Amino acid sequence: MLSDHTYVLAYVGLGSNLLSPVRQVRQAIAELAQLTSSRLLAVSPLYRTPPMGPAGQPDYINAVAAIETRLRPLELLDGLKEIEQAHQRTRGPERWGPRTLDLDLLLFGTEEIHNERLTVPHAGIRERRFVLQPLLDIDALLRLPDGVPVERLLAMLPEETLLPLEEETVSE
Repeated sequence: MLSDHTYVLAYVGLGSNLLSPVRQVRQAIAELAQLTSSRLLAVSPLYRTPPMGPAGQPDYINAVAAIETRLRPLELLDGLKEIEQAHQRTRGPERWGPRTLDLDLLLFGTEEIHNERLTVPHAGIRERRFVLQPLLDIDALLRLPDGVPVERLLAMLPEETLLPLEEETVSE
């Protein structure tokens, strides 16, 4: 852990497309709020998005959460993996296949991390509307550690389907 009074602002991407995805994401948000040495600050709206991976899988429900944490990056990553496991997350042979829950550490303060377990900013952050839009929903002025505004990255992406869920739909 970091020192007792040092909090870092981190952003976590959430996604699910199996076993009641809205419920999976909502439950994971509640579990993020219970992470040790951390505080949940904000959560974006939920979005329905087409899958990136193999054809024939259901749409995803995606969101982003902002947390303040005293955990170090790998400690936070371990906490996220524990939450995934509690949701019976399995990793199949196909990349970007269907899953009950996917939690990605997108940003960790202004740090850039590149090791065998973790890359921050997340490797796909610049190409994923379903990540950039929720980040902007939380902080319209957010910049990546290299100083690039998230808003500029989002404006450079081609249009794609990103449907905010209506409140009455969220009870799934």
